[in-house]
Amino acid sequence: MAEKYDIFTLPNGIRLVVWQIKSLVSYFGAIVSTGSRDESPERQGLAHFVEHTIFKGTGKRKAWQISSRMESIGGELNAYTSKDETAVYTNAPAGHAERAIELVADLIADSRFPAEELEKEKDVVIEEIHSYEDSPADSVFDEFEELIYEGSGLEHNILGTPESVKALTSADCRAFIDSFYTPEEMTLYYAGADDPQRVARLVERHFSCLHFPAAPRVRTTPPVREPFALQRDLGNHQANTIVGARTFGRLDPRRPALLLLNNYLGGPCMNSRLNRELRDRRGYVYTVESSVSMYEDTGSIFIYFGCDPDKVKKCIKLIHNELDRLVQSPLSEKALEAVKRQYCGQLTVTTDHRESRAMALAKSLMYFGDICDVEAMIDKVREVTPAQIREVAEMIAPCRCSSLTLT
Repeated sequence: MAEKYDIFTLPNGIRLVVWQIKSLVSYFGAIVSTGSRDESPERQGLAHFVEHTIFKGTGKRKAWQISSRMESIGGELNAYTSKDETAVYTNAPAGHAERAIELVADLIADSRFPAEELEKEKDVVIEEIHSYEDSPADSVFDEFEELIYEGSGLEHNILGTPESVKALTSADCRAFIDSFYTPEEMTLYYAGADDPQRVARLVERHFSCLHFPAAPRVRTTPPVREPFALQRDLGNHQANTIVGARTFGRLDPRRPALLLLNNYLGGPCMNSRLNRELRDRRGYVYTVESSVSMYEDTGSIFIYFGCDPDKVKKCIKLIHNELDRLVQSPLSEKALEAVKRQYCGQLTVTTDHRESRAMALAKSLMYFGDICDVEAMIDKVREVTPAQIREVAEMIAPCRCSSLTLT
């Protein structure tokens, strides 16, 4: 039986999706369609820094009052930033919906970014930057994206540089919220036992004050560059490699086929094709995995592996062989059905994590203008044909792939 969701639009344009469920926990949050790709070049790291410092004080609350508002009842207040979205979200025992709604509204509408608090948080973020740089398994992704998304706001990582972070001010933070945390770019979600109409009234009461005018948002789609094969010697014991290619944005109808193909190649299971070939059969790698990133206007697939430096070329050749095989010998109907069964099972398992599912509802409403929940996604996956898998495979054929190795 399909789930029922209630969708509301506030007079100021904010959309809200309410998922009424029997639960001892309630979830509320705001998803905003903005991230590091919307920063100006001289303020790299601003979106992520705003996420860190939005909890440092509002007109009526100090930092300690904000942090204890949800924690004092056993709940949580958190946030995250990516290249094109930001979330501020909560969870709490049932019965505290208004507390969560009012708090998130206060943070977005009235965060003051006290200068003394910002100076302390700059040290925290700069330490985060340094720790990330010390992890080549993480930094190889950033460096690969700098190359593959060159010429756009997607090319730099979300943390910025120590120099750019040190230069950020309270005025920068507030201006970023006023420019991009606008009703037109914001979707709210609630999952819990409260009546949907009551939740909508609470949201309107606390979020109706938001009337930030939508700033013209300029997003440059990165030009497609020629494939590259680069290796950089950093003096590491292990080689960390990305093999990847540009694909398409999240609105492309080929999205289900790409997600299926990605899961088959190097998804989260031990029986993925590349795990069997590189690890189980040959023992070349400790880990190999693939992932897909999709933005509104572009996307990529990344295949990551870590191995001894002398195994890198062999691993890349094996990966190219698998990609080429998908073009030359497409999956049969029977093989594709097995891939679908596994992926649909994974999607079903994710429904057990209610907070992630509630967030996904808001993202679906924000990006697609409607609710595409797990059940709807499973239906789309089941419709994928071998020909569609082959079409997507041609986009990531070896002749179109790039590679970057950090050793």
